[in-house]
Amino acid sequence: MSTGWARGAAVAPRVVPAPCASKVELRLSCRHLLDRDPLTKSDPSVVLLLQAQGQWVQVDRTEVVRSCLHPTFSKVFTLDYYFEEAQKLRFEVYDSHGPGSLSCQDDDFLGGMECTLGQIVAQKKVTRPLLLKFGRNAGKSTITVVAEDISTNNGYVELSFRAQKLDDKDVFSKSDPFLELYRVNDDQSEQLVYRTEVVKNNLSPVWEPFKVSLNSLCSCEESRPLKCLVWDHDSRGKHDFIGEFTTTFAEMQRALAEDQAQWECVNAKYKQKKRHYRNSGLVILADLKFSRVYSFLDYIMGGCQIHFTVAIDFTASNGDPRNSCSLHYISPFQPNEYLQALVAVGEVCQDYDSDRRFSALGFGARIPPKFEVSHDFAINFNPEDDECEGIQGVVEAYRNCLPRVQLYGPTNVAPIISKVARVAAAEESTGEASRYYILLILTDGVVTDMADTREAIVRASHLPMSIIIVGVGNADFTDMQVLDGDDGVLRSPRGEPALRDIVQFVPFRELKNASPAALAKCVLAEVPKQVVEYYSHKGLPPPGLGAP
Repeated sequence: MSTGWARGAAVAPRVVPAPCASKVELRLSCRHLLDRDPLTKSDPSVVLLLQAQGQWVQVDRTEVVRSCLHPTFSKVFTLDYYFEEAQKLRFEVYDSHGPGSLSCQDDDFLGGMECTLGQIVAQKKVTRPLLLKFGRNAGKSTITVVAEDISTNNGYVELSFRAQKLDDKDVFSKSDPFLELYRVNDDQSEQLVYRTEVVKNNLSPVWEPFKVSLNSLCSCEESRPLKCLVWDHDSRGKHDFIGEFTTTFAEMQRALAEDQAQWECVNAKYKQKKRHYRNSGLVILADLKFSRVYSFLDYIMGGCQIHFTVAIDFTASNGDPRNSCSLHYISPFQPNEYLQALVAVGEVCQDYDSDRRFSALGFGARIPPKFEVSHDFAINFNPEDDECEGIQGVVEAYRNCLPRVQLYGPTNVAPIISKVARVAAAEESTGEASRYYILLILTDGVVTDMADTREAIVRASHLPMSIIIVGVGNADFTDMQVLDGDDGVLRSPRGEPALRDIVQFVPFRELKNASPAALAKCVLAEVPKQVVEYYSHKGLPPPGLGAP
């Protein structure tokens, strides 16, 4: 346990991405929190922090539960879980005074708890005491964290509820109803899935639609019992119970299809005491939408091919290939940086293309026979077929190309992006998830045609295509970071935003001493997500499956 609790979150340092083993959902609740408010009870919320390179970085924050010392939070934290890392987490509980933002500068600290994500995953449910500064117990306060693996998530469910003729619990006005949806677990415990907003002064409320994963809703078991509770909200936290009903996801689907999706909201105490009691109102399922979610492996195992194109920088700034100081120098002892990056990435990609033929292009050189500058030439000098047999074929074409071209310039990459995009556009027109394109650009400097490159990338973001740029050598690549949309949405010079973030930029020098496997993992880390994002946006299932 640390000796102090920082209020401000550090800026996240740049970390090398790794392949994600699983996604984990964390659900939180607290008991016996300290009461910091003199007239009412505390208004708690929980801040989640993750330790990255020795710094605590604020990740997310739950909603504020008003006037409650035993809160169960509706907000779910979703984290990537890496088996090979000790992912240290910190949970800080605050009595909130301001709006529910990430900042907690003006809030009262109620206690904190540290553990690793691995500990939570291993135990599935962790309950720990909350500690104040210098390790002092925060009274009897505890926090409970429940973990769920959602890697096998089957999709998302969007539900929309409304109610009619609810009981009026208020004397001078009408009830302020909200609905809670619980999943009943195998041990008969109940897990809060979602809590709606409060609809003020209304006995026939219409709640906002909400989306939850099928795993969160019913653990992907459609017959698992679900319990819905309706309450009249009280600002002091003493909510009045209106009624409840039990159903299942399967029953919801059947009832909606048969136009009978309504349930009596029953208060068991009233039913026992009141002779002619029927119900405390009706709850109606207004809409249910189920979206199947496919993973990267679903597409790959379904038959989607990954086509790999490499584009190599042959500008004069690389240096004369005959000189040992040149980035293109072919040493008998070790491959140059171009070859290291090409082989590391290509050997991974070749397993996802059945014919193992790669397009290999060059740019920025004067090429035979007329020695005019070209920005998209085949390095095998066959304009009719720019593909090479496997990674070794690309390596041989590169070696044979070097003595035949004159390194020149400028560093224009937009023509090659547009060339691959035309092929990807033809694939898009088939309306099938059968082939996705990866363009690997190897360059020693910042691109000259930045405006045209941004325009080409924005157009390509609508196509089944990803772009990986590896900066070779020791140039200042700061201006290249703008092409990687991690820090914001890339826009064309005309202001049009990219539909997706499809560019990953990596300076080779940061991974120069890493293994080829580590280089490939870093460079290809975002591709699976980009593939799934594209086909999900288009509504295309894996090959051989029906529409989702």
